Amino acid sequence: MVDLEKIREMAERVATSEGLHLVDVELKGGNSNALLRVYIDKAGGVSHADCALVSEQLSAMLDVEDPFPGRYTLEVSSPGLDRKLTRPSDFTYFAGRRVRVVLKEAPENQKVLEGRLAGFENGRVRLDLGDQGLQELDLANIRKAQLVVELS
Repeated sequence: MVDLEKIREMAERVATSEGLHLVDVELKGGNSNALLRVYIDKAGGVSHADCALVSEQLSAMLDVEDPFPGRYTLEVSSPGLDRKLTRPSDFTYFAGRRVRVVLKEAPENQKVLEGRLAGFENGRVRLDLGDQGLQELDLANIRKAQLVVELS
């Protein structure tokens, strides 16, 4: 069994030591041919060299600890301009940015909301919906949240 949390901790140590922010770690595929994706970021964006550096260091750690029972491919990249928001710190860090949120349950049958992030407080995401005002959403009720690309 793959311990994704342990891998996340290893990736966090590597990213932090290089002045980078670990955005997410995900595992796709089965035990015999898994794809391990690690998303990193920093102010001004990540470079190919940043990705290569994290890949090299994390790969060495994974080889030593051997958390996979079979073969795997490691991929390190930027999360992109329309990145997913998953952790409470994401909703604080990207306050002021435009986001699209998909809810698990919607009181007025409106499961998709788009607005400007107004922060995160006490387990609730604050979303400015413009004319519809400020709405607070329980983080546990958010199925998916991602940034919306704004071209100025």
